[in-house]
Amino acid sequence: MTSASPEKPRIVTEHPDFYLVHKPALWLTHRVRSVGVHSGGRVEVPDVLAWMQRETGEPDLSPPHRLDRETSGLLVLSRDTDAARRFFTLFKTHLVGKTYHAIVRGMPDWERRTLDAPLGDLGLGAANRVLMRQAVVPNGRPAVTDFRVLEKRGGHALIEAHPRSGRLHQIRAHLFHLGLPMVGDKIYGPERDAFVEFIETGQTSELTARLGLPRQALHAARIAFPWAGAQMVATVELPEDMRGFWDSLET
Repeated sequence: MTSASPEKPRIVTEHPDFYLVHKPALWLTHRVRSVGVHSGGRVEVPDVLAWMQRETGEPDLSPPHRLDRETSGLLVLSRDTDAARRFFTLFKTHLVGKTYHAIVRGMPDWERRTLDAPLGDLGLGAANRVLMRQAVVPNGRPAVTDFRVLEKRGGHALIEAHPRSGRLHQIRAHLFHLGLPMVGDKIYGPERDAFVEFIETGQTSELTARLGLPRQALHAARIAFPWAGAQMVATVELPEDMRGFWDSLET
């Protein structure tokens, strides 16, 4: 069985050293061995790296970072090994600024908030059946996220998030810790076994109806980094599915 978005990746910026590409939701950054199996059969998911290599004829393209399959937005692809090394240094030294937009359930009583809370594996048990689920834990790795509320309506909020660190599922786990689960999130939403259901049955219309969207409402909206003496900045608007969900809410 194939799981694919009708939308294709789109080049936002073409530079001699790199591409900035808009990754559609439900596309992988790069190919992985297995995405999942359910009763309908194996799920094959397209990936941006292979698609761009075919479209450009450039086999040396490489992603110095990644976005989760369900997250849309800006993705960097270096065009040669020298650029890949330079990006490795930029990400390692935290000189790449990334801004995300998320739609959450709940209406916070604050406009800006910085959450400094360590993240680590929650661990499998009666209350958690998902191996990769992260949580705020005392012995976790340092994680800091700046949040800003952009709008509130219909029991939901549109939030801007700026992660200062790069922990697994950082924005999603931090928002869940704040009591603001992301719309469509199968791991950090209000339904703790939604991801297990997805693995077993696939993305059914009934599951989508319960979660609000067929994917987590998270979008990489802006990226900025220094390059060759200049500051590179790119932005992409909220995608149609997230905008449609937001516009459907009562003001």
